[in-house]
Parts: sequence; C-alpha cells; structure tokens
Amino acid sequence: MPVPIPRQRAIPAAAGGQAPAVPTPDASPDGSGRTGGPGGPGAAGGPGLTLLLVEDDPGGSLSLPELVDSAGRPIRIRTARNLTEVERLLTDDVHCILLDLALPGGPGGGPGAPHDAPHGTDRTPADADELTPLRHVLRLAPGHAVLALTTSGDAERGARAVRVGAQDYLFRDELDGRLLSRAIQYAVERKRADAAQRQLTESRLRAQENARLERGLLPTPLLDGSPLRFASRYRPGRSRALLGGDFYDTVRTPDGAVHVMIGDVCGHGPDEAALGVELRIAWRALTFAGLVGDELLSTLQQVLEHERANEEIFATLCTVDIAPDGRRAGLCLAGHPSPLIARPGRPAELLPYDNGGPALGLLPRARWPRQQVQLGGTWSLMLYTDGLIEGRIGRGNQRLGQDGMVEMVRRKLAAGLRGDELLEAAVTEVRELNGGELTDDVAVLLLDREPGREPGRERGGER
Repeated sequence: MPVPIPRQRAIPAAAGGQAPAVPTPDASPDGSGRTGGPGGPGAAGGPGLTLLLVEDDPGGSLSLPELVDSAGRPIRIRTARNLTEVERLLTDDVHCILLDLALPGGPGGGPGAPHDAPHGTDRTPADADELTPLRHVLRLAPGHAVLALTTSGDAERGARAVRVGAQDYLFRDELDGRLLSRAIQYAVERKRADAAQRQLTESRLRAQENARLERGLLPTPLLDGSPLRFASRYRPGRSRALLGGDFYDTVRTPDGAVHVMIGDVCGHGPDEAALGVELRIAWRALTFAGLVGDELLSTLQQVLEHERANEEIFATLCTVDIAPDGRRAGLCLAGHPSPLIARPGRPAELLPYDNGGPALGLLPRARWPRQQVQLGGTWSLMLYTDGLIEGRIGRGNQRLGQDGMVEMVRRKLAAGLRGDELLEAAVTEVRELNGGELTDDVAVLLLDREPGREPGRERGGER
C-alpha cells in the first residue's frame, strides 16, 4: 500500500483557499488558479485540469501526491475546508471535485439538516445524514465531476455516493498519484459524456415532439364523395423542418363543390410557417361558411393583418372552386402563379392570369376578381408555389420559370406519368436542375378528373 506523502503546509494560503499544492507556470498571478475560463483538458497548449479538494483535515493526515494529466501537465489543486468555501472557490476552471465524505454536513462545516435527494435517487435513512455534504456539493456544481473519498472499510458508503450522483469513489488510504490522476480524468470525461448524452436525448425528444406537432399541422384533404383524385408533394426549405411558409388545403362542401387553395407566406422561418397554418385553417373555416372569391380573400387579408409579426409580411394565394359537375371552376389569384391544366389532345397550359389581384397584406382595400374557367370533362389541374419555378438551371443564374415548368410537365405527361408519379418526377427534376436541394419551400398539388370514376375517399399522395 502506498505511503501518503505529507502535505507541504509551509506553502502560504492564497486568497480564497489553499494555494495550489503543485505550482504551475500558468497559475494566475492573484493565486486564485483561474486561467481565463473553462479550458478543455487535453487541448493542445491549453490549461490542464483543476481539482477542488473538499476536506476538513486540521491534522494534515490527508495528503495528495503530485498529479499530472494524460498530457503530462500538472493538475492544479485547491482546498476548501467547508461547504461555504466550496461556493467561493467553485469557479469555471474547476473540472473535478474530490469530496471527503467524512466532512460534517451543512454549509459552513457545521451539522446541517438533511437535504432532499435529487429526483430519482434512492435515499435510505442510513445515508440521510452522512451524504448531506455530497448532496449539497451536487446542487452547487451540477455540471462538475465529483469523486467521493471514504475509508477502505466503508465501500458501501462509497457505492451509495455513486448512486446519489458522484462519478466514482476512492479510499483515503489507497491514494497514489497514478490512481488519483486517472480517476480525476475518468470522472471528468464521464461527466462530459453523460452531459452530452443527456443533451442528445433531450434534442431527440424535442425533435420528435416538433415533428409530431408539425405533422399534425399539415392538412388532410376532405374529399369524401368526390370523384376527383388528389396528390401532393411538400418540401419545406428550412433544414430538418416538416413545415414551411407554403400552405395548401382541399375540401368538398355539402353542395358537392370542391375547393382547393395553395399559398405562400414570404419568408422561411417558424413564424412564417405558423402564419401559413393560421391562414389555411381560416380558409377552411371560411370556405365551409360559404365564402368564395373576393369576399373570401378580403377576409383572409384581415386575418393576415391581425396575425403577422410586422407590416412587411405578405402572402400570395391561389384559390379554385370547382363546380359539382367538375366541368367549370372559379379562379382567384392574389399575386400567386396561375395553375397549370392538362387535358387530353391539348398541350398542358396555364390558366388565365391577367386578371389577378395583389398579394394579401400589400394593399388595404384591394380586390380579387373571380374568373370563370372551363375545365372540360377530363383534366388534371396542378397548383404550385414559386419554389417549384425559381430553382436554377445549371450553374448560371437562369431560373426554370413558368415556361420551363410547363415544358417539363408536358414531357412528363407525354411519357405517361400521372398523379403521384408525375409530381415526384417533376420535383426530382427541378431539384436536379438546381444542382441540389431547393432553398425555398415547395408545395405542389394535383387534382385529376376522369369521367365514370367511382367517388371515394381521396387521401392518396400526401407528403
């Protein structure tokens, strides 16, 4: 068994506690041991580890050998005689605390009332008083590694200390430099690993919760009883997000008409995404209340003006209300790109867009004319946001644009693509032309009508 090395009591005490047992060239001139912040041990050229020893040892029986870290740098040592001194000496550059479990409980070193155990710890009457100092230190230093020090005949107390929150325990009469140095480094790294794992778990839980919330805010088309087939693609521009500033919805009202809407709030952050959800929900409620055309969009503009964060926020919108017979529709454009329609025997083309109105939130008394358009018996109607047409083509600054999108859709239709396959192929090609992921939100909807098709529940293709 190693013989303890006597402590050098001749070293004068520094302000705020015992001077470092091992003087180091980078110790601060005021003797506090602070080196300018919590340096990471092991960093090249950075400060080494600092140990705070907490023990009430007026006779000097406890002595620590010279300690070095894995890089061979001395481990600085501070000494606190009681829990009150711990509060004063516990600065950011302390990495580990070595606590003598024989220390009297309570701040100031005197007997103290037992403290509540941390949540989830096993506390028995046997350790209610003897581990009070440890619990107090753990509350003072929740981010620091803690080593418990006990006698060789009291391993059970050391084990209870680990259950309470210490990283490990050591025996007073078995300390040597190599053992203690390794225990300090192990405790520091274990504490860091535990903290990193806890942060990772919390991050995953938050991500899962946000994903469930955002997924719940995406619309479910209400097309029961309609012969129309629905498909959609939705890709938010924000990294790791499920919801962006683009929004859409589709419902069938009791009169048999099908209403579809797509919109885009300027901006790409969570505030814009939240505003898009509010406008979508408001549109659904107003549509079921019987509003269409200018009356509907005027009311939506009031909603936007009350809910937006500042007066510079606006939103583009396209609404289409399809008659119960499916052959004609009303179209309103509020600064939004016009839908594309594809019919048998005719090339795909854009619906009329010359008679549209401004985006919502730009003009206080704006009007949005409702245009009547003839759809025909069999058709496919595609609504989209500008994220689909503003992607670059190659390495230059040229954009795909509406003309490029129309030509691309014509090629896909000529290849026999329909429904979900058409949308997936279109979005994939736009991304490839852009040379990577699109930075803007993308929403694309497709409604298909085929005469003689049986009505049913249409929820396919949502993404």
